[in-house]
Amino acid sequence: MDFNLDETRQALRGLAAELLAREAAPERLESFEKSGITYDTVTWKALAQAGLLGVVLPEEVGGAGLGPVELTVILREIGAHVAPVPAYASLALAALPIARHGTAAQRALLGPLVEGDTVLTGAYREVGPAGLVAATARPDGDGYVLDGVKTFVPYAAEAARILIPARVDGAGVGVFLVEPAAATVTAHPSATTEPLSRVELTGVRVGADALLGGVADGAAWDTLRRSAVSGAVALSSGVIEGALKITTEYVKTREQFERALAQFQAVTMQIGDVYIAKRALDVAVWAGAWRFAEDAPDTDEVLAIASYNACDPVVKALYTCQHLHGGIGLDVTYPLHRYFAWAKHSGHLLGGAEDQLDTLGALVAQEA
Repeated sequence: MDFNLDETRQALRGLAAELLAREAAPERLESFEKSGITYDTVTWKALAQAGLLGVVLPEEVGGAGLGPVELTVILREIGAHVAPVPAYASLALAALPIARHGTAAQRALLGPLVEGDTVLTGAYREVGPAGLVAATARPDGDGYVLDGVKTFVPYAAEAARILIPARVDGAGVGVFLVEPAAATVTAHPSATTEPLSRVELTGVRVGADALLGGVADGAAWDTLRRSAVSGAVALSSGVIEGALKITTEYVKTREQFERALAQFQAVTMQIGDVYIAKRALDVAVWAGAWRFAEDAPDTDEVLAIASYNACDPVVKALYTCQHLHGGIGLDVTYPLHRYFAWAKHSGHLLGGAEDQLDTLGALVAQEA
């Protein structure tokens, strides 16, 4: 069986890698971090002009109509270059669920995203275990009244719409398109420059047209939560690959006792451990993305395995990368610190290693 990407996906990866190597070069990232802006609008526009933001968007709005595997290709390259753009928020948390479940009018909201003229996001997390939905939606006349609190919402204040999952009285979980101004948005601390927010909804009224697909049967929520997890682990997969590349080059050239660090057996073994952690995550990421695309029955189980690897072994591998760099690994003027911060950030979005083990255990128990 051939596990390599096909020719089209390899070309997509090459395009993204070439663009981001130029637009998210270390000196550009340093300049961005000093600017104080929330995301790199130049890189965001460049991604749009290259057609990369339209990969998972519907064809009727100018997109390519592709799915989770192609989105994984793009997000993995963004992670590998730690590019400060709202691709995860806009594509994984919003565009993919809207493309799959939205009405024609709702899918039309994706049109400006093709050109990089808007930002969208979704609220995957609440207080408590990842995937919990305690927010409620009460039918009220020709609309709904939303109540609840969402956490770790990226780019909430900058987004044109936030996808809000909520339990609908008398039905299942629905996903609502809510304007940020209708909610109370409070900044969260973040491990990276990416803005995170707490979004509180207290008696927020929305029209019936805000319900994604017009139904609250849980299908849109299933897509949103799977896309949220699949996207976050794709970022982590790219992050550890980028960190391993930097560390490998460093130990090849850094000398101690007139020998390159890479010639010491202990260093070789530690680099090997980082590589194993990266490969273990890679396998689960691609397996999860493919199962998500195919709507396979074990999709959640494989994504939980990928999430655990992103939250624990990969974060530990980043500690090893820092250790192998010595003091320079902690220097914020050296690029490695960004990768460590991004790995921690993805772990926060996913809910942490213990939460993923609990999720995996529950899924396995259901099959027993």
